[in-house]
Amino acid sequence: MREYLSSAPVVHTTSLEEARDAVTKVYLPHRLEGRTEALDMRLNAVTDRVLTLGFLTYQAETELSMPPTQTCYHVNLTVVGSTRAVRSDGAQAATTAGRSGTVLLPDEETTVRWAPDAEQLILKVPRATLESHLADLLGRPVAEVVDFDLQLGLDVGSGPSLLRAVQLLATELDQPGGLADSAIARRQLESYVLTQLLLAGRHQFSDALAGEGDRQRVGRLAPVLRYVEEHAAEDLIPEVLARVACVSVRTLHAAFKDQVGESPMAYVRRVRLANVRAELLAGDPTTARVTDIATRWGFFHQSRFAQQYRAQFHELPNQTLHR
Repeated sequence: MREYLSSAPVVHTTSLEEARDAVTKVYLPHRLEGRTEALDMRLNAVTDRVLTLGFLTYQAETELSMPPTQTCYHVNLTVVGSTRAVRSDGAQAATTAGRSGTVLLPDEETTVRWAPDAEQLILKVPRATLESHLADLLGRPVAEVVDFDLQLGLDVGSGPSLLRAVQLLATELDQPGGLADSAIARRQLESYVLTQLLLAGRHQFSDALAGEGDRQRVGRLAPVLRYVEEHAAEDLIPEVLARVACVSVRTLHAAFKDQVGESPMAYVRRVRLANVRAELLAGDPTTARVTDIATRWGFFHQSRFAQQYRAQFHELPNQTLHR
């Protein structure tokens, strides 16, 4: 057994009551049932302003029944053994080591049955934190629960990146001189974890994050949009994009207006602004300069850039950098 976060022990007990009280204190109130004669429960956990990360194992057959939390998402990544989960909306999931996990929603009751050898890394993420991060990625407000599927794949898509990022975070928090001592680096890795969670899980915003809606609308413009995304820092003009599309500039404008709803250069500006925002969100406020980042993405008139940025993201670039 690899014991993650061993430098941050919460409890090591054979008492069902002590086990329940510890998980309640760190994560959420719940009902715990299990074979008390075999129980060898261990919980290690670290909490900061963004999220709680813990390592949990019972080493016995147990069942946890958890009511809606209303305020948090819980992400259970199975690293050893297996679990089975049932949610009050009827969803069911079976997790196995390194291949799958579960996401517990703030507005649904969930029951999880642990196999005796099961071990998990468990994230507790406040609703406000995750939904605000999603809004940053989408460039628009999010005012509803992110309705994740119960089962979370860790061996497909962004799942492996999510698992590796959480394992790295847990490992670094155990190292002297690691992320625990570097607030900036820790925030950046935690931000990456949240992004990978939103990409790995399936929910009502998945298509928007992946750009599937745009790709379905644009049809033959897809190569042009891809070219813009890949060359956004370069000198893009309508003539260049028309050559990529193998059409005239007039036809290109008409296609963009019809299928994208804006002109080609308005789309280029929107992509560039999104790249600026990504750099600002990941930047170090003590060393990064808004002017340098904006210039790198083709914005040379700073007051006009600030107006365009605010119109798209409803805040000034400097506010994003210091978030």
